[in-house]
Amino acid sequence: MTSELGYVPFDCDNHYYEALDAFTRHLSPKDGPRCVQWAEIDGRKYQVVGGRVSRVVTNPTFDPIAPAGAMHDYFRGNPDKKHPLEFLSVREAIRPEYRDRDARLATMDRQGVSKIWLFPTLGMLYEELLKHDPEGVGIMFTAFNRWLQEDWGFDHADRIFAGPYISLASVEWACKEVEWAIAHGARVIVMRPAAPTTENGQRSPFDETYDPFWARVNEAGITTVIHAGDSGYSSNGYANDAFSAQFSGGGWKPSIKSFAIERAAQDFIITSVFEKLFDRFPNVRMASVENGSEFLGDACNKLTSTAKKMPGYFSEDPVETLRTNWWINPFWEDDVHEVARIMGTDRVLFGSDWPHIEGMPDPLNYLPELKAFSDEDQRRILLDNVTELNTPRPL
Repeated sequence: MTSELGYVPFDCDNHYYEALDAFTRHLSPKDGPRCVQWAEIDGRKYQVVGGRVSRVVTNPTFDPIAPAGAMHDYFRGNPDKKHPLEFLSVREAIRPEYRDRDARLATMDRQGVSKIWLFPTLGMLYEELLKHDPEGVGIMFTAFNRWLQEDWGFDHADRIFAGPYISLASVEWACKEVEWAIAHGARVIVMRPAAPTTENGQRSPFDETYDPFWARVNEAGITTVIHAGDSGYSSNGYANDAFSAQFSGGGWKPSIKSFAIERAAQDFIITSVFEKLFDRFPNVRMASVENGSEFLGDACNKLTSTAKKMPGYFSEDPVETLRTNWWINPFWEDDVHEVARIMGTDRVLFGSDWPHIEGMPDPLNYLPELKAFSDEDQRRILLDNVTELNTPRPL
């Protein structure tokens, strides 16, 4: 496939399955009860986060694990009308490439992928579980990021770029951690799309309180990714709000819980424009990864409507601000042509979510989705756009 393209794509959305000691290797034993510990319950292993057993995933050891892309047909429209849990009936032993960077490089060669951004699995879920303890969140992710740097690195062989997780629960911790990440070669940082819970309660991530953090990101010129995770969104009684409820609620019944990821991303993106983050820090580049894209048209309508109602508030058309400072990785099943129409092809990112069950069995299974684009636009989406974001542009 890549010989036909004439280049090798850069996948903006890959994941690891965390090592068993990912949260504990660099965690002081005295902080275990406060942050993360392992427990065995009825013969199964679970992690205990902040003193409470976490069941956000069925098996946090990830061994055995469902194959990559196991739910591909479900998200394609479920043509065989299976129950969601039927797609997860097959399990296999965890593969070396899910936890070993050199094995991952060999797999990337087989897949025809040149480079990847690499993001957490459990790591995208645990801030919400510990949000009642903002200081503990910092302790937990300090340990987690040291494991990540040790096992994967932030720039391994100029091909694997793991994103350290940044929480905004404490602006002081966030500033210190992003400086450490930059010093250790991070090309990208990742956070959940959420209003962080601080010692003084929740606040917008674009409140001027966070200007010292965004100033450091702006100066370093590295990209900030908001990635789907547990953003703590409430269904207000309409559905079970447990993160795992989408596939384990029982019965054949849809739930508004399935829309929480896109709601969180839309709120985060709109608020970044409403609060004029990019007026203050125009060198900040942000990418939405694995949050979908169907909200984009509605977001643009809301931005335009607000600008009309508040003449003089925005320094420019807020939709243009969105198009200048945001890049979008749609779900693979989304209409990528609509994303390109709204954002421009220079703001669309290819990402496969490999090896998660919701992703593609092989990253380049995505190529047919782009066949109507010109060769130049295909290259932008598959390679050039994320390469640009992966290249720091320090001030």
